[in-house]
Amino acid sequence: MDQEPEIRLSIGELQQIWASYGHDLLLHDPGGRSECLVRRGELIASASVLEPVLDRYRRWVDDVQHDDDLLLARLRLRGAERDRCVDLARETTGVAANHVHFGCPVMFGTPVMFGTGADPQAARVVPEPPAQHWDPPVVVAVLDTGCDRHPWFRDRPWFEALPEVLDADDDAGQDRQAGHGTFVCGVVLQHAPGAVIRPQRVLSSLGFTDDYTVAAGLRSARRAAEARGERIDVVVLSAGCHTADDECPPILWDELRNWPDAVVVAAAGNHALSRPFWPAAVPSVVAVAATGSDGGLAGFSNSGPWVDAAAPGVDVTSSFVRMGADGGRSFGCARWSGTSFAAPQVAAAAANALRSGRGPREARDLVSRRYPFER
Repeated sequence: MDQEPEIRLSIGELQQIWASYGHDLLLHDPGGRSECLVRRGELIASASVLEPVLDRYRRWVDDVQHDDDLLLARLRLRGAERDRCVDLARETTGVAANHVHFGCPVMFGTPVMFGTGADPQAARVVPEPPAQHWDPPVVVAVLDTGCDRHPWFRDRPWFEALPEVLDADDDAGQDRQAGHGTFVCGVVLQHAPGAVIRPQRVLSSLGFTDDYTVAAGLRSARRAAEARGERIDVVVLSAGCHTADDECPPILWDELRNWPDAVVVAAAGNHALSRPFWPAAVPSVVAVAATGSDGGLAGFSNSGPWVDAAAPGVDVTSSFVRMGADGGRSFGCARWSGTSFAAPQVAAAAANALRSGRGPREARDLVSRRYPFER
C-alpha cells in the first residue's frame, strides 16, 4: 500500500468541516495576522475570578457552567455578542475566549495502516516493544484521543484501556483523528518500553479540542495520579492553538504552573508557520518540531524561536486501531506524519533521562541537546 497523498487544510476549511458536524466555531480575523479559531459565544475563566467576571458580563451571559471540582467556569453569551467573544474577552483580565486546538496531524496527511487486513505487505511492521519494568516507575501522561486495547499495551500490568472513539459522526467511516492516541502511546512505548503510560482523553476523533478541555484534562490527570498514589513525570500534549494576541490562553498558563516537577512536552504544530503555537510555546514546555528523512525540518512543521527540539516526524510507524466493516476493531501498525509523532519521541527520551536519575530540569536540557532544533 502506497503512502496516501498529502492533505493540507486551512483553518477556515477545518472550521467548515467541523461546522458540518454541528460544531459552532468562529474564525477570528480570517486570513489576518491574528487568525484563530474559537468556540463561538464562549468565555472561560478560573473559578477564583468568576464573580467579578460575571459582574462585568452578566447582561450578555445566557448560561454559566461551573465545575466545582476542576475550578473552571464556562460562560455562554447570548445574541449578537456571541460573535464578539474575542473582543469582549479583551476588556477584562481573568477571562478569555475558548480557543480551538488542532490535533497536530489533522492539517497534514492521513494514516496508512498495514500489518492487518487485505494488504499486509505494505511496509515493515515494527516489532512489539519489549516488556520492561522500571523501578521506580516513570509515569507518562498522554493527553490525546485515548488508548485502545492494542496488543502492545493490553497485557502490561499498568494498562487501563481508554477506548478510541472511531466514528463519532456516525457516518460509517473512521474519523480523521481516530486512533491518534493509540499511535502516540505506541511511539512513547517504542522509545521508553518500561514507562507507565496514563492516557487522558482531551482530543476528539474529529481532530480538535479547546482550552477548557485541555486545562480540565491536565487537572484530571493530576487528580487521578494523586488517587493512585503516583506522580506524573512526563506529559505529552499533541494538540495546540493560535490565539488572537499570540499569548498563551490564561487557563492553560495557570494550569501549567502546577506541573513544576514534570517534563511537559508538546507538538509544535503543522501549519508551517513561526507564529507561537500554544501550549508548546510556553517557556516551561518543551516544544517539538518535526524533521524529515534527511534530518531537515519537515515542510509542514512549525518553527520559531519558541521551539526547543526537533525529532523525526515523517512516516513514523506505530500502533494503530481501525474500524472494521462490521463495526469491530482491528489492530496493527500504521505510518503517519506530524509533529505530534515527533513529540512523544522527545517525551520518551525525557522518561529515560528521569529513569537514569536526572531531575526534570536536567532531563529537559538533555532532550533539547539530543534532539536539537536548528534555528
